[in-house]
Amino acid sequence: MAIFLYVSIIVSSFCYIYYFFHRRLCKTPLLIDWPILGMLPKVLWNLYRIHDFVTDILKQQGRTGEFMGPWFTNMNYLVTSDPMNVHHIMSKSFDNYVKGSEFRDIFQIFGDGIFTTDSETWRYHRSLLLSLVKNRSFEIFLEKTIQKKVEASLIPVLEHVLQQRVEVDLQDIFNRFTFDNICNIVLGYDPNCLSIEFPEVACEKAFNEAEESLFYRHAVPKSVWKLLERLQIGQERKMSEACKVFDQFIYSCIASKREEISKYNKSSQIDEAQLDLLSALMMMREQEQEKGQSQTLLVNDDKFLRDSAFNLFVAGRDTITSALTWFFWLVATHPLVETKILDEIKENFGSNNDEMKHKVLGIEEVKKLVYLHGALCESLRLFPPIPFERKQPIKSDILPSGHHVNPNTMILLSLYAMGRYEEIWGKDCLEFKPERWISEKGGIIHVPSYKFISFNAGPRTCLGKDLSFMQIKMVAASILCNYHIHVVEGHQAIPSHSIVLLMKDGLRVRITKREGF
Repeated sequence: MAIFLYVSIIVSSFCYIYYFFHRRLCKTPLLIDWPILGMLPKVLWNLYRIHDFVTDILKQQGRTGEFMGPWFTNMNYLVTSDPMNVHHIMSKSFDNYVKGSEFRDIFQIFGDGIFTTDSETWRYHRSLLLSLVKNRSFEIFLEKTIQKKVEASLIPVLEHVLQQRVEVDLQDIFNRFTFDNICNIVLGYDPNCLSIEFPEVACEKAFNEAEESLFYRHAVPKSVWKLLERLQIGQERKMSEACKVFDQFIYSCIASKREEISKYNKSSQIDEAQLDLLSALMMMREQEQEKGQSQTLLVNDDKFLRDSAFNLFVAGRDTITSALTWFFWLVATHPLVETKILDEIKENFGSNNDEMKHKVLGIEEVKKLVYLHGALCESLRLFPPIPFERKQPIKSDILPSGHHVNPNTMILLSLYAMGRYEEIWGKDCLEFKPERWISEKGGIIHVPSYKFISFNAGPRTCLGKDLSFMQIKMVAASILCNYHIHVVEGHQAIPSHSIVLLMKDGLRVRITKREGF
């Protein structure tokens, strides 16, 4: 027993010394690296303001540094917000930087969709979706869907809130609106989450719970959440149950959609301008099979459709909710900006209140609203819907900042921090200033995507960027023309702990009628 005790002490001491001195090799530590706990204590202490905390630390460390997690957890990252590093990773050396297997493990509920895949599978997904979203008929379908939802659901709910003179969570309204909207666009089905009853809809609740659980996987060691997943307890059980509910919903939509399409094929009656993305994907897949262009990468067609649908939900739901929520908070707290947006709408479409009442501008019309576009860019700069991006190199490389990376290096890009650098945006970088996006000639100033990275950068730049701007402007203009949004006194806009930058406690507001527009 004594020998065993001595051996245990020696081995433990050796491991401690090895890890202690091995981690001392860290050249650009972001924080104090404590024995055993690593740099985690300071992060946990500042978790309530994690994004601003990371921004402050990166500024102190020259925009790039190493985070070392607790010993034996493999929670070690190179964190950067250097635009040149971002440009190198996302564009110049794109093929060398991938999502990787660990990313796919964490985001397993995304399946093999466009957000989690790499190489040929990703290229296939992108080319398929590109041919859909860049189609003029889809733009028409999107425009009609948004206009209908605003007129039939959003405006009636806001009118109800106005008449009841009650406080409301505007973020919850946007959540419900965007879920209905993305269901219509992707599945051709409206679950009617947004109504004056504010119903609890099972598929929407399940989608929210599944996404919320993903942040948890980033915050604990992989071995811990893998164990909880196997035992089906805690947050992992919650995620599994939520996924089952949402998958049942999607697979039932796929089944009914197949039946619809078979009827279309028999009658040869189909209007492309009324096609949702799921129907369009199914028809494209059928055409591929008829031409003999089988995809060995995609064996289970229903699984492929499910994964594609889920990824589209994430792309077109929470990101839009985040953008609208932060935009309206900023506009409500900056009355001069609100006035300028309204003046621009009046200038382009007249000031007849009866004519503009509850009118939903179309895609071509909102393209004229330059100042509104600048205000949205400014909001997205300060509060990017996806605050972090994760990458991993395939082979060793040296970043422009001089940092060496190898295939085991996990890289975190802080998009949130990039919007808060004086070197990029000037000394007024923390101000909400739409004018910074508008040229002397009255056009939108182009900023390279590796500096303004809210829609990603390089080959993975968001396919729906332009359409996202259009639908956000359509919703924003409709609300601002009819209502004045007042943030409830004492309400604090605190970012939530999630993979999408939402408000922790929602956006509590009161709504009054817009007079004299």
